[in-house]
Amino acid sequence: MFTTRPTLQGTFGMVSSTHWLASQSAMAVLEDGGNAYDAAVAGAFVLHVVEPHLNGPAGEVPVLLAPAGGEVRVLCGQGVAPAGATAAHYKALGLDLVPGTGPLAAAVPGAFDAWMLLLRDHGTKSLADVLKYAVGYAEDGHPPVENLGATVETVRELFETEWTSSAEVYLPGGQAPRPGRLFRNPALAATWRRLLAETEGAGDREARIEAARQVWRTGFVADAMVRQARRPTLDTSGAHHTGVLTADDLAAWSATYEAPATYDWNGWTVCKAGPWSQGPALLQQLALLPPELPPYGSADYVHLLVEGCKLAMADREAWYGDAADVPLAELLSDSYNAGRRALVADKASYELRPGAPGGRVPRLSEHARVVLSDEPGFSPMGVGEPTVAKTPTSPVPGEPEVDAKGLTRGDTCHLDVVDRWGNMVAATPSGGWLQSNPVVPELGFPLGTRLQMTWLTEGLPNTLTPGRRPRTTLTPTIALRDGVPALAFGTPGGDQQDQWQLHFLLAVALRARVRGGLDLQGAIDAPNWHNDSFPGSFYPRGMRPGSLTVESRMPAEVVEELRRRGHDVAVGAAWSEGRLCAVARDPRTGILSAAANPRGMQGYAVGR
Repeated sequence: MFTTRPTLQGTFGMVSSTHWLASQSAMAVLEDGGNAYDAAVAGAFVLHVVEPHLNGPAGEVPVLLAPAGGEVRVLCGQGVAPAGATAAHYKALGLDLVPGTGPLAAAVPGAFDAWMLLLRDHGTKSLADVLKYAVGYAEDGHPPVENLGATVETVRELFETEWTSSAEVYLPGGQAPRPGRLFRNPALAATWRRLLAETEGAGDREARIEAARQVWRTGFVADAMVRQARRPTLDTSGAHHTGVLTADDLAAWSATYEAPATYDWNGWTVCKAGPWSQGPALLQQLALLPPELPPYGSADYVHLLVEGCKLAMADREAWYGDAADVPLAELLSDSYNAGRRALVADKASYELRPGAPGGRVPRLSEHARVVLSDEPGFSPMGVGEPTVAKTPTSPVPGEPEVDAKGLTRGDTCHLDVVDRWGNMVAATPSGGWLQSNPVVPELGFPLGTRLQMTWLTEGLPNTLTPGRRPRTTLTPTIALRDGVPALAFGTPGGDQQDQWQLHFLLAVALRARVRGGLDLQGAIDAPNWHNDSFPGSFYPRGMRPGSLTVESRMPAEVVEELRRRGHDVAVGAAWSEGRLCAVARDPRTGILSAAANPRGMQGYAVGR
């Protein structure tokens, strides 16, 4: 089978991420004797530097970890809504949606603390050891990917006229970052150097990491973030607003561990973050599958997966969130999904059909059923991870852009690591990207915007609620084979993530093996697709019923049959759907493998 790259195999360690510098930095940690968790933290901080248009330290990250011989755990790096972030406060400002940019959209930053907990509890290296790669690239410079500069150009006017602290970092001398010239972020490097200096005398490795957490939450970092949140900032509402983040919010929050949500399918146990994320939507899609699947890649197969996705995402909208008890057991039960499966007809559905688990009556925000556009390829999000791959005419396929109304679009990163001892980690860092909020001048990075995913309608599972997590789209995956961790994977892409991941997982499970291992690269390279027949998670929300966007590599006869079945098919660029990373470990032999997405021309796997 032809693939763009080989599926890597070895026995020492494997890393896959959305940027080659992060992958190689993580691999350098493995070569230096570190484990998968040390490597993941090092790679994550490099991603903050080299993909600042896709993530930052004040963003968020869910991490799934599978210690060798231990149980899979979820490390939640999704911060909560500040104490002052009430729906009533936002409505009093004349808002009916949380803005997609600016300090009103900022949750308590979560990524940094999650990485510190992972390093403290599961790593072996010092904070200085894992930060040195990011400090080096921020201080000495790195050759930026083309899409970093392209993203900065889309917000040039905003930076030059309003977010001037961002212009100082990303438009030095009026020039956006561009390939062939080193790009530096000295303010970010100085932040990490000061943090290391302030924690150097704290004691042993764990004590220094704990001291770093305190500096972030109550020291100079916290002080600077609170000052920034209180500065009036132009956001997507068209007005200047100040945020509600306080020192007390920062001091009170910590990343936490929890058990994963799981579902057993055909000998695989799939592990996801709970329903404060969209992770269980992948589990629901598996539960909706019939015992026998149509031929892989056929129109019947695509139709079945798309229609199942619509049902799972309708349930996500009605039932998932951190502001209510989610009936997850019922949502994943055989009886419930048998009834839902019966709703899949021969024709494409144009309805949003949430179910009634346990007889409960679903309730949605009035914005959930808003139809935003019938234009093929239209993106119904605006700010956040893209919900639609762009048409073949896009100059920057699969990466951030600005739509006709000037709304910026960000994306996300992903990182997977498996080491020679069998430790495995999957993480999807996001938020706090350069187009989310102005750069905090003293720190070199901006606040995030994850609160835009909440509703201002009272009484919903995802209503904006102080102390509660906004429902995130970030959804890394670990899958066990016969009870043993065997596969870690994930992708950027907002609402697309658990659509692309389902197709990847089924491709791995259903298609041929290579060199005695899983065909990870073939599953990543296979033509992919997504639909938008449910409310988008990012401002300005809304949906596009019946939509289906496919890569032009999908066979013409399959596209024709899907259209005959009523799908509103938009044919995108050949390599525009899915940006998966994956690593694996064969439980029988201990052989490790890895693969990475060729779309976007920057994701790479390394290993030996």
